Amino acid sequence: MIAKLTGRLDSIDEGSAVVDVGGVGYLVLCSGRTLAGLGAPGDAVSLVIETHVREDHINLYGFGEESERDWFRALMSVQGVGAKVALTILSVTEAALLAAAIAAQDHVPLTQASGVGPKLAKRIVLELKDKAPALALGTPAALMTSSTHLDEQGPARDAVSALVNLGYQRTDAFTAVSAAATHLAENAAVEDLIKGGLVELGR
Repeated sequence: MIAKLTGRLDSIDEGSAVVDVGGVGYLVLCSGRTLAGLGAPGDAVSLVIETHVREDHINLYGFGEESERDWFRALMSVQGVGAKVALTILSVTEAALLAAAIAAQDHVPLTQASGVGPKLAKRIVLELKDKAPALALGTPAALMTSSTHLDEQGPARDAVSALVNLGYQRTDAFTAVSAAATHLAENAAVEDLIKGGLVELGR
């Protein structure tokens, strides 16, 4: 199995790149986000690889970071999510936002990906809820406890609902209240969490 490729970027096509390693060109399927970070043909590149071996093909999926590869694997574990859909989700949703959306149980950001309808998006956030904390690299520490944090904390849950009613997206409201909660007392009142959340949203 190939776990990593380091070489020169030969070419980029829609959804894939060719990496020249010692004169051998490897076709690597990538998310749009990864492709955008590869640079120009001739540049040195290094990709973390997920190798899929099937009876009729061997596909290499490349990622700029291990965290993106880990999210790819997690998404693939959800029924109805294949490699193409997983890459599409990662193309439009960065890892931090994906972690926040799943922690907030907010399926809406995932529907921005082509081929992901509300039903599949809801299944993804539900099935990955328990996996999100372990994958949530780069997100606020308060999010590491997953959406159950807000379920158990009435004031925080109510503060998120209040911000959503003001017109903010649930994921943004959840992230803002979680960040605000890290600066406030454990038993902070709803009003304080709302004010803190508004401050975070205004940054």
